This record gives sequence, C-alpha cells and structure tokens, in this order.
Amino acid sequence: MKNFKNPLVLVLIAFATLSFTTITKEIKKVNTKESKVVWKGYKVTGSHEGTVSLESGALHFDEDKLVGGEFVIDMTSISVTDLSGDYQKKLEGHLKSDDFFGINNHPTAKLVFTKVKAKGKNSYEVTADLTIKNKTNPVTFEISVYGGKATASLKIDRTKYDVKYGSASFFDGLKDKAIYDEFDLVVDLVF
Repeated sequence: MKNFKNPLVLVLIAFATLSFTTITKEIKKVNTKESKVVWKGYKVTGSHEGTVSLESGALHFDEDKLVGGEFVIDMTSISVTDLSGDYQKKLEGHLKSDDFFGINNHPTAKLVFTKVKAKGKNSYEVTADLTIKNKTNPVTFEISVYGGKATASLKIDRTKYDVKYGSASFFDGLKDKAIYDEFDLVVDLVF
C-alpha cells in the first residue's frame, strides 16, 4: 500500500493501463465542397427552395457508432434555385436582409449535437442546439449514416430565431402573403 502513495508509481500504472487501452473515438471532418444543404420554405401560395453551404463540419464516432457532431453554416451563401434572373436576386437579397437572416450581423449559424440515440444499425435520433441570429434552441431530427455519407431532414421553426417576416403568428391580415413558420432542411453529408 505504501508504494501507491508515490506519485511516480501512480503515473507508471496509468501509463501501463493506457498503453493497453484502445482509443476508439474518431472525428470525421465533413467535405464541405461535396456536401449539400437544401432549404425549402413554404407560403400560402406555394414555396421556394435553394441551398446554403457548410463552412465546416464534423461527425464524431465511437467505433462505428455516431456519438456527436458540430456544423457551421455559411449564411452568406444562401441561394435560391427555383427562380432565375431578377426574381432570384431579389429573393436572395431579401433572405440575406434583416427581415430574415441578417447576414451582415449574423454571417454563420451553428448546429451542435447534444444527444445521439441509436434507432437502428445506421439510424440515429439526434437532439442538437441550433443557433441562428444568436438565438439557440433545441431541434430533434433523424440522421442516417452509411459508409462515408450521412443524410438528415430537419424542420425548423424560424420564429424561434427572430425570423418573423410574413408570419401569420405575429402579423394579422397577411392573407395570401403569409409565409409559414416552419421550413425544411435536407442535408446530404460526405466525409
């Protein structure tokens, strides 16, 4: 018992234990050029869709099981793909304005996994903190991981992030000009 009080003996025991322990955690960086994030917003008279780019991202694994992740979204890259010409430029400018995502003051958004629960061999339920315009709220979604790819679909309530323009929840009399509070993100990751 006397030897265990010696700090050198404790260090040697710790070193020996770690030497025979396999570290199985791995962080896999997302290929931001090959990955794709598609958004779709809905209004009374239809919908619009486009893309937004990832600035960075990584998925965390313990052996082959997903255990975490974090992503930074480049909000300055938001684009509209269902329109062209002046209509496209006008909507992109409006989405980047303070009415929507205010990219001059909030050029990025962030998603950080806080809980990952296996639902099947390659399927997980994720709870994450999503930060848009310096407002953070939890979101829950499913993600599937297979090989070096992952896919997920998220439904986001924009009003929780102070994006209230055209929301019938906050403004009366909008009629067919109303924009629904929720929008979709469909994410295809390559890592």
